[in-house]
Amino acid sequence: MLPRHVQRLGRDCIAHWNGSQILALNSPGSGCMRWAGHYPWASFPLPAPVDFSANWRLPLFFGPWRQVQNSNWQLDNFTQSSCFHLPNPSMKSEGEEPLTKKRRLSGQHDTSIPEEETNFSHQKEALCLSVAQNEEKHSSKKGTVKRHWEYFCQYSRTMKIFENKETDQSNTESEAKFDFTVMSYNILSQNLLEDNSHLYKHCRQRLLIWTYRFPNILQEIKQLDADVLCLQEVQEDHYRTEIKSSLESLGYHCEYKMRTGRKPDGCAICFKTSKFNLISSNPVEFFRHDIPLLDRDNVGLVLLLQPRFHCKTNAAICIANTHLLYNPRRGDIKLTQLAMLLAEIASVAPQKDGTFCPIIICGDFNSVPGSPLYRFIKEGKLNYEGLAIGKVSGQEQFPRGQRILSIPIWPKKLGISQNCVYEIKQQQKEENAEEKLEAAKLDNTQEIVIASEKLSSKLQHHFKLSSVYSHYFPETGIPEVTTCHSRSAVTVDYIFYSAANDDTAAQPGAEDSFHGGLKLLGRLALLTEKDLWTVNGLPNENNSSDHLPLLAEFRLIER
Repeated sequence: MLPRHVQRLGRDCIAHWNGSQILALNSPGSGCMRWAGHYPWASFPLPAPVDFSANWRLPLFFGPWRQVQNSNWQLDNFTQSSCFHLPNPSMKSEGEEPLTKKRRLSGQHDTSIPEEETNFSHQKEALCLSVAQNEEKHSSKKGTVKRHWEYFCQYSRTMKIFENKETDQSNTESEAKFDFTVMSYNILSQNLLEDNSHLYKHCRQRLLIWTYRFPNILQEIKQLDADVLCLQEVQEDHYRTEIKSSLESLGYHCEYKMRTGRKPDGCAICFKTSKFNLISSNPVEFFRHDIPLLDRDNVGLVLLLQPRFHCKTNAAICIANTHLLYNPRRGDIKLTQLAMLLAEIASVAPQKDGTFCPIIICGDFNSVPGSPLYRFIKEGKLNYEGLAIGKVSGQEQFPRGQRILSIPIWPKKLGISQNCVYEIKQQQKEENAEEKLEAAKLDNTQEIVIASEKLSSKLQHHFKLSSVYSHYFPETGIPEVTTCHSRSAVTVDYIFYSAANDDTAAQPGAEDSFHGGLKLLGRLALLTEKDLWTVNGLPNENNSSDHLPLLAEFRLIER
């Protein structure tokens, strides 16, 4: 019989004995101990906790090993100071962790135990998972917040995300229409995660390991199945070793621009080769060693894509992706970086008739809806006279940077006007200086030179852009959220697009933007901060970035 002395009823019970084995009983709801051999599965109630004497021995196992296998006994390891423990099968709350969760796998396992009984370690961080932890994991999956699709057009084909429907772009109807999806996603660089660990105090450590996070991120990309991916915080070594190859296996062609200096991450634009051809790839570096204002290493990337379908004109789509500076107190740098990106788009997107091709701008702008920077993107103009630097992005309710923006914000030698275009279009190089001089005289009237503007506090750009998202839920007025961590939950990620005349989803003011353009067919709905905290914020068990992916479906309308 068992001695009467067992310590701590229902918790980890430790008993020293002279043998050399540790036997762990992982039976949820187990209220007794079972022994094999001479006592085939006889049950004994657990006695009251008192001091335990070590002068007793476990009965030897004489029964067949299959009986032991089929039981809930598990051979943990071999040690001279041997013990056995009974883990607590239940937790008081979802956030509480049993002691066995943190127990490392140390020592050898009996090879005669089946793999399914011994392989309780997660493949990605080698932590021992208890039964209670597995149950908690399953319950968290059940509690995942679902995002639904919002439609603006009854002919939207976005249901291909959820159903394997084949789309036929070769029929008569699609000769003048081209449907495609675009995703913008800050996937959270592992290096930045580790450098800013204070933002993820709410997360369990095992969820923050890259080998756990990347399969989740890749699964999201597979499930949403966008035709164009605009990714931010793509760490260069991860991109080179696994991200690029994984996306190429899914049918994407990838273009990448790493941040300058010692920053190990950057921006990537990936598109399905079955949908687009690459016309040009244009990286933008915001760092300028000769301009003290531009001492940050952020970058952008601008692609010109050709849709793969038969159409009346040579349609093209300009896709831009960026990640602007975070620092809330440096609105002057943010606006200058944005102007540089817009200038590059203006140089890439013009068509032969003088208009711009349809434009989509994605990214993490580190600015909130309604801020001066946001309004500048959407309205195409901004008078920044008397505007405090700390108020440009609207990230802080009580901004500390009260210095007023200088006029002009950036120096003339940057070569970008207040209209956010390059001031001088370089003449094409001639074979010799004489031909170059002669061509300059003959074509003087055709040379594109934008005169330097007088000191003005007014910024402008040539694009009439709409936002895919409205940023507030119309029924309640509660803000949408694109990022959520221990410090904040706000919207900083956007997809802006040039709307077609008949796009009912476009914001007011976009009607006269283009003769042709893009029609918003649908979008993947965002969530509220409350929604996200029901699954412990971001990152969590299933969402492995501190940002949500944004996803929209467009239709290209020809002129």
